[in-house]
Parts: sequence; C-alpha cells; structure tokens
Amino acid sequence: MKFDKPLLSAQQLHENHNLPNLIILDCTIDKVGQSLKDEKLETIPNAIFFYIEGKFSDHAVNLPHTLVDEETFAKEVQNLGINSDSIIVCYDRWGVYSSPRAWWMFKAMGHKEVYVLDGGLPAWKANNFETNSVHFQPTEKGSFKADFQQDWFADKQVMLNSINDQSKTIVDARSEGRYKGTSPEPRQGLRSGHIPNSKNLFFENILDGSHYKSEQELKLIFEKLTNNNQENIFSCGSGITASILALASTVAGFPNVKVYDGSWSEWGADESLPIEKDL
Repeated sequence: MKFDKPLLSAQQLHENHNLPNLIILDCTIDKVGQSLKDEKLETIPNAIFFYIEGKFSDHAVNLPHTLVDEETFAKEVQNLGINSDSIIVCYDRWGVYSSPRAWWMFKAMGHKEVYVLDGGLPAWKANNFETNSVHFQPTEKGSFKADFQQDWFADKQVMLNSINDQSKTIVDARSEGRYKGTSPEPRQGLRSGHIPNSKNLFFENILDGSHYKSEQELKLIFEKLTNNNQENIFSCGSGITASILALASTVAGFPNVKVYDGSWSEWGADESLPIEKDL
C-alpha cells in the first residue's frame, strides 16, 4: 500500500489502520508559550511517541531542534521498532504543528514512505474514532537504515550561498512582525529582522484552523512566491514551522525544498551574519 500524497485524512488513516507495516508516530512538542503537558493524554491507537525535543534533537549544539546525525537517527528510529519498509504516519496533538518537522526529518534521512495526518489528533477525534490514553511501547528493534539526503537540508553556509542566488527562494515562516523586526523575538539574545532577500509567509496563513488549506489554495499561495524551477529554502525560529511550509510547498506542487535547520535561532544570534529589517 502506498499513499499518493504526503497528507492523509483521518478517514484514510482509519481505513488503513491495520496495515501490517504501518507505524503511527505522535510527534507532539510544546509551542512557544503553550503546553499540553497538563492535558489528559489521548492518542491514536498503536501510536508511538516520537520525541523530537529529546532523542531526535542534537543537544551538543546550542540550538533548540538541530537534527541529529545519521547514525543516531537510525539507532533511535530502530528503537521505535521502525523498519526501512515501514509506512510512517506522523501526527501531533495540536493539529498541524510539529508533525511536519518529523516528516521532514525522515525525508532528510532518506525514508520515502512518510506521511502527515492532516488535522492531527483533533481531526481523528472529530470523526469519533477510537483513542487510547497511553502510547504504544515497541518490544522489538526495527531494521531502519538512514541515508542522509543533503538536498533536503540547509545549514548556515547554504543560506549564505543562497542569499544572492536567483535560482533559490528563501521563505521565512515567522510572523510578519518578527520578519520585519518590529516585534521582539521570543528567545533571548536574538537580533530582530530577517535573512537578506528572504520572503515572508507566516505559517498560520497556510493553515485553516488545525488543517492545511486545500491543495488548490496552497498552489495559489506558492505560485506568488516561487516557480517550479526554483529551490525553496524554508526558515523560521527553530526549524519547526519551516517544516510546515516545506510540506505545504510539496503538497502545492513545488517539491524542491530545503529546511534551514538552525533557522533564526542560529542566524539571529550570530553577529557576523547579515540581516535586513523593514522598519
């Protein structure tokens, strides 16, 4: 079984819930200033917790969500019972927030069969589908192999090389105020403004509540930003909402995407890197 698009509906997931090689991952993280830690845990049956902020972030780097190396990623994914032929569906408890980050991580590590549940747990519950109150705990190691794909990944040097490259479009997922430098950054020690020559598309503007906007609506949005021949590099505060845009771009028919892993947490902290403000 292969799904033909990277976004799945709750109905599609429900219909295929018993596929033998299906892995469902709860990829929830806290939002800046908002937490679900005190909320009663509800999960999609058989969902495994994918700990983005723990095992799948490099804590040797002083940045919030830096991607771990190939070897570490493979080891931790194997510990979740995931194989190289697993069909992976990522969701989060907000709707669409951190699940696209997990989708991007698997893409960057060479896994093709990875999808995102559009609307996340709220969409599942809105259909009155069954929920559990615990995460599934795998008992066997998987055979997952990671194969890092540089095409999906941007670091500081890639960004510096891309600023004046007409074949690339840099898109900032932060709010307009943060992009323009008129609103303060939520993280301490960061300058205000944006990467030179980048464009702004606030991630909430491609969402309709807890879902993505329709494929046609997304296509119209991205047609105004870029074209099919360009590479689209997405940045944000720490690599989370940039991934929301990367998935939206893929759905809209502009699949040549990278995520700037360090994002503004790195760029805004480094005084040697150029910035622009729209004051």
